[in-house]
Amino acid sequence: MGHLPVLLAALVLDRVIGDPDWLWRRISHPVVMFGAAIGFADRRFNHASDPADVRRRKGRASIAALLLLAGLAGWFLSRLFAELGVAGLILETGVVAVFLAQKSLADHVGAVARGLLKDGLPGGRKAVSMIVGRDPEALDEAGVSRAAIESLAENFSDGIVAPVLWYALLGLPGLMAYKMLNTADSMIGHLNDQYRDFGRAAARLDDLANWPAARLSAGLIAAGSGLVKGRPSMHRAMETALVDSGLHRSPNAGWPEAAMAGGLGLALGGSRQYGGKTVIEASLNASGHSKAGARDIVDGLLIFRRACDCLALLVFLGFIVSL
Repeated sequence: MGHLPVLLAALVLDRVIGDPDWLWRRISHPVVMFGAAIGFADRRFNHASDPADVRRRKGRASIAALLLLAGLAGWFLSRLFAELGVAGLILETGVVAVFLAQKSLADHVGAVARGLLKDGLPGGRKAVSMIVGRDPEALDEAGVSRAAIESLAENFSDGIVAPVLWYALLGLPGLMAYKMLNTADSMIGHLNDQYRDFGRAAARLDDLANWPAARLSAGLIAAGSGLVKGRPSMHRAMETALVDSGLHRSPNAGWPEAAMAGGLGLALGGSRQYGGKTVIEASLNASGHSKAGARDIVDGLLIFRRACDCLALLVFLGFIVSL
């Protein structure tokens, strides 16, 4: 639990400053470097001519090597920072904050609401295309709004809660290994001909690594719903997460998305288009209203911020208990 004061400071730093563009224009973000390593493994070992079992074996070896590399980098940094005293604590706080996404996520999702309010549907489509993979031209205002809210809920879990958990448990090695794994899942963990076999291990490990964070994030969103909209909203959020989370294609994303759907009284999920192809999925909180708009995005952001507050409070209470 010695990491908790640094973690609390990193949460505050990320909430206030986020990811400054001036910094990442000058140096590469660590996730970009992770992506480069994953891309190298993909090009070097993922060959279409290999049999499926060979591609699966190479995928397992690749993700194991990548996680080891990230974990060793985290171990090296933690040892280095430990030798630097107070300066090391400050540097570690900055590194941890880099891997959190409170402000950047709120900024990107807030841009969708501002786009809708300022420029109508074209503005909303342009902003939401920056954060989701579905076809923006196929979305009406309600579709744009639901996409933004779903992205907000899902990324709260794997962009904030999961990094917090893995850092709290295993320090920088755990945090950096998790971010390598999560980046690998986003790059190679797809069910298509190119990655079905090579990326299988990365996808399954990512599901396992995100399992506790997804369920905790649902509880935090429910708590945030209660703080923003009152106790009935909190109960509805938790009940929807428990009942509808299994309807989602992901074993984890359904938890925060269903909780957000219940908290807002919205029907989320359902059919959407990717690359011109329609993907049919069940709705979460199907009895909720489906005509979402910019106001619902704003309400979702309020719940998100209170959920982040509750997460920081948990870290603080953990620190107090560990004294």
